[in-house]
Amino acid sequence: MRKKIVAGNWKMNLTLAQGEQLINDILQAGLTLKEGQEVVVATPFPYLLKAKALLKSYPGFYVAAQNCSSEKSGAYTGEVSAEMLQSIGVDYVILGHSERREYFHETNEMLAKKIDQVLANGLKPIFCCGEPLEVRKAETQNAYVAKQLEDSLYHLTEEQLKQVVIAYEPIWAIGTGLTASSAQAQDMHAFIRSQIANKFGREAALHMSILYGGSAKPGNAAELFSCPDVDGGLIGGASLVAADFVAIIEKLS
Repeated sequence: MRKKIVAGNWKMNLTLAQGEQLINDILQAGLTLKEGQEVVVATPFPYLLKAKALLKSYPGFYVAAQNCSSEKSGAYTGEVSAEMLQSIGVDYVILGHSERREYFHETNEMLAKKIDQVLANGLKPIFCCGEPLEVRKAETQNAYVAKQLEDSLYHLTEEQLKQVVIAYEPIWAIGTGLTASSAQAQDMHAFIRSQIANKFGREAALHMSILYGGSAKPGNAAELFSCPDVDGGLIGGASLVAADFVAIIEKLS
């Protein structure tokens, strides 16, 4: 059975006190997760230890970093290694988010190295992929996403791939006023799963959780999560509001 996951990506938001209050508000909602369901909170680096401490007694709740270095260690001022994250008990690491690709020029090849570092340290990557507006307009989104998968994931073994979660981000539908329909989300998720099946086999594809990262909200989460190949969501802005985040988690089937 594939894991059903809602992951909240705080990005560069909230003070420590605000973040602690947000986690406490989420926990006080009294959520009861079903078997195979997970909630992941991706905080800024300075808050990871606090988030881990707050969530440690709550089964099904996990902590993610929003990035890590492609290097093991060394003279890389300001960087954070996967080994460091492992040493403080982090569970997941988001890699290849569209903002990292756009603003920090992360390439598919760099992300392959980050994937290797995360897996070597026993952490689970949440690997983001997805196409910008010009690619969607040209109707070449499948080839674009297939290239991202090939360059960053296809060097892995099937066993390594089982540790990877994929998050599909339709970049053209984030902050543009455009909306990806549940049918468009399902189409791409099914395509991604078919690509994984072609490369790694049917079992690996059926095992993989693929999350939707296109501005899911309480109002559309149920429809999105009901799609057969959508296994949850990578949530941005709505993860900063406890009531909204809880409402989205409750839509997991």
